[in-house]
Amino acid sequence: MHQDIIYYLALTQVPQIGPVLAKNLLTGFPDARSIFTAPKKELIAVAGISDAKASAIVHFNAWQLCESELKFCEKHDIKVLSLQDAAYPSRLLQCYDPPTVLFYKGNANLNAERVVSVVGTRSATSYGKEFTERMIAEFAEHQITVISGLAFGIDTIAHKACAQLQVPTIGVVAHGLHTIYPSENAKLAKQMISNGGVLTELWSGEQPDKHNFPTRNRLVAGMADAVVVIETNKSGGSMITAELAHGYNRDLFALPGKVTDDKSMGCNHLIKTQKANMLTSATDMLDMMNWLPKEVKKQRPQRELFITLSPAEKTVFDILNGSELVHIDALRMQAALSPSALATALLSLELQSLITTMPGNLYKVI
Repeated sequence: MHQDIIYYLALTQVPQIGPVLAKNLLTGFPDARSIFTAPKKELIAVAGISDAKASAIVHFNAWQLCESELKFCEKHDIKVLSLQDAAYPSRLLQCYDPPTVLFYKGNANLNAERVVSVVGTRSATSYGKEFTERMIAEFAEHQITVISGLAFGIDTIAHKACAQLQVPTIGVVAHGLHTIYPSENAKLAKQMISNGGVLTELWSGEQPDKHNFPTRNRLVAGMADAVVVIETNKSGGSMITAELAHGYNRDLFALPGKVTDDKSMGCNHLIKTQKANMLTSATDMLDMMNWLPKEVKKQRPQRELFITLSPAEKTVFDILNGSELVHIDALRMQAALSPSALATALLSLELQSLITTMPGNLYKVI
């Protein structure tokens, strides 16, 4: 293991130096070793570094703790990746708060060309389970790496489906790699390591305490190109991940459900507020992400009969059918419908799988 990694580990242990300030320091200095050998006045010149924080760096003395962690990682074949390591997930570098160090046990490429995070409720329904399994089966044909949180419910369903279909899958956990939580997923995690992995930013010995889960969720959101929310209430970990993904400018997709179903309320809310794109099949996402091979993309179907469409729906469909993408503001002007009538028409057309919402309040015919 590279001898300089100990300085990155040390940086995570300096009081009051979190991921944001560590990133600032590593922007101002060539590497972590340089930070610990720099004079105090140079440290203070970095944005956010006060006199007290600079002193904490200069007088840092917990090197034995860092040495112990390195030995633990070496013994258990855990890779220690600093944010300046080539194998570090590059998508996280686009976030304002990437972990200074990641602990990773596995073989999957953290910088795979296509990465999707799948999240959802811990108590999935048969609807959510079946959709997740079908979606993963489609992913298997498109070289997609799947990330989730190794929790009960949708996470476990997604990881298991990936393991069965040899889809690379990475579990991001809210504890150190001395254990697996929940313990019922220890066997699954072992399976995943051969064609995926388990990853965390927490040191060995760190327990799955409640406050670690929202912190973990930012990695699930930041490591992916897109985040798929299968089932969730309007609060909880999946919604935290969705909001983080939205803040990180990741493409967000949600599976719609009955308005009376508690486990669909979060997904329906994300779609209603236009934070997430409606997902009715994996193909919806693959098409919007431009991941479908050109030769299998279907030609836009010719629709000459509109016997199931209301006058408002037909007006909106005709406008969209004549263009590749139409912004919601242009639709309002061209359709000459009230805001409520336009919203109703758009939702109805989406539910009939005739149109789809694109990022940026854009719409197109499927």
